Amino acid sequence: MGNPKIAVVTDSTAYLPPQVRERFGIPVIPLHLIWGEEVLKDGVDIDPTAFYQRLQTAPTLPTTSQPSTGEFVDFFRSVAEEKDTETIIGFFISSDLSGTVASAEAAKNLLGDLNITVVDSRSTSMGLGFQAMAAAEVVQAGGTVEEALQAAESVRYRLHVLFVVDTLEFLHRGGRIGGAKRFLGTALKIKPILELENGRIESLEQVRTKKKAVARLVQIAQERKGDGAVPRAAVVHANAAEECRRLQERVEEALGPEEVYMTEVSPVIGTHTGPGTLGVAFYTAP
Repeated sequence: MGNPKIAVVTDSTAYLPPQVRERFGIPVIPLHLIWGEEVLKDGVDIDPTAFYQRLQTAPTLPTTSQPSTGEFVDFFRSVAEEKDTETIIGFFISSDLSGTVASAEAAKNLLGDLNITVVDSRSTSMGLGFQAMAAAEVVQAGGTVEEALQAAESVRYRLHVLFVVDTLEFLHRGGRIGGAKRFLGTALKIKPILELENGRIESLEQVRTKKKAVARLVQIAQERKGDGAVPRAAVVHANAAEECRRLQERVEEALGPEEVYMTEVSPVIGTHTGPGTLGVAFYTAP
């Protein structure tokens, strides 16, 4: 007998492209968007297009929250049933950005009959997605839990997540601004280049225009890549598909990734970054 089945799961902030979800069969638990009296499930009750349309005219900004412990209990149980397994590895948004990991841990403690491993990805968006993909790939090839965790950790160590926001207003309002605080006092025209560094949002540089900021973003990615090969890269956007397509071409040229994906920022993350955000996530080969 080969290894018992292992299910790899993640949360909605990874916003995995549909082809990835199909290829690896990764179940996703949604985070919540709280808009006035409404509680919407991220990517289920509201997709990015509807979200940004509503954001333009909404009198109040939404807030976000993690799935409850009870929701995680239901989620883990349904995954175990659907995948016919007792073994689950969950990769979730950085615990510095959300309480999702804590909810997952609490649910795990209530589910003694299941063998659940909860991983704090120290990332989000495709930085989280790539870790789940690396683990799922190992599992598909018949690997063990340990091997899957090792593969994901190896990706985490070599991961770069860089992004440009149109304005710091949303990060500031959502309290997720981290090390980018020092940019707040500067002229509003400044386009900050930020990165996810060990689970937190840190500031790298500030550039005068969006066009220059995007060019600099690609340049930094290229510097980070060095002479290494790039197995996977992703470009992500918040309501800026056209700009993102152009960014993808530049990323392909600069990094020469074996695989490249374009995806949107989930509404929960979009609440904090605001529309117009562009990002690139990639990791180098060991």
